Amino acid sequence: MILDFDVSSGVRKAQGFSQSESEEEFARIHVGPPPKKLDGPIALSKYDPSWPRLFAKERQRIKRALAQSALLIEHVGSTSVPDLAAKPIIDILLVVNDSAKETSYVPALEAVGYLLRIREPHWHQHRLLKGPDVNLHVFRAGDSEAKRMLTFRDWLRKNPEDRDLYLRTKRELARRNWKYTQNYADAKSKVVESILRRAQVSKR
Repeated sequence: MILDFDVSSGVRKAQGFSQSESEEEFARIHVGPPPKKLDGPIALSKYDPSWPRLFAKERQRIKRALAQSALLIEHVGSTSVPDLAAKPIIDILLVVNDSAKETSYVPALEAVGYLLRIREPHWHQHRLLKGPDVNLHVFRAGDSEAKRMLTFRDWLRKNPEDRDLYLRTKRELARRNWKYTQNYADAKSKVVESILRRAQVSKR
């Protein structure tokens, strides 16, 4: 399963999805060919200083494709946090006026090499498009999940204790065997939610 994004998976787990339910849900929301099973451990890469540059390159490509329709383009996920090991996939947050209106952005993104892979009308109208080594998460303007992603990223960037806690959790879980990558993401949900609570309290 390819929707391996920290905050999103934490929300799904908190909403009470069991592993079988989450797999059934994923099959329903997936667009295109089914995802490949992992059936093994997760390969984490040491933080790579080139990741921000790869994001900047993709940001320009998205901006050229969408122009003013792209309200926000941000680097999120583990590759956006210095010194944090991660799978070498760049997670990007894209905010548009209405993510449910796919005709306003999907064809333009497909024209530059992205493919729509996830459609979730009942969960924040989230859409996921895949590019080469990129997960592009699309949300509508003002959405709370987009704000949570940025809160999580910003907190890990400035809080070494929680960054180290998250890194230890990732490394311990990555050594286990997982049927799908998403199962690994779901397993991180408890620590993700605890970190988010501290980050949100600090903003009050």
